[in-house]
Amino acid sequence: MLLIECPYCGKRPELEFSYGGEAHIARPANPAALTDAEWAEYLYVRTNPKGDYAERWRHVHGCGRYFNVLRNTISDRILATYRTGEPRPDLGGKEVA
Repeated sequence: MLLIECPYCGKRPELEFSYGGEAHIARPANPAALTDAEWAEYLYVRTNPKGDYAERWRHVHGCGRYFNVLRNTISDRILATYRTGEPRPDLGGKEVA
């Protein structure tokens, strides 16, 4: 089981959280102006990297807030957690516990 550090509540077991998809996806400014293909791309197309990946998580059984997690998809190791609206941390090749 993963221990995820909520930036608001501290470390908790992953059972308290809900995965929310890829982080840093900006909603289009004028969705009505998009074609069906562009709207479908916004809704469904996501990167699927092998390695470090920024994800949104929600602390469902805690504070209820969304936050971001930088996780390595190969090792499943969590490299960093940070609040929504903050930039993705630059780890400089180093992992953060």
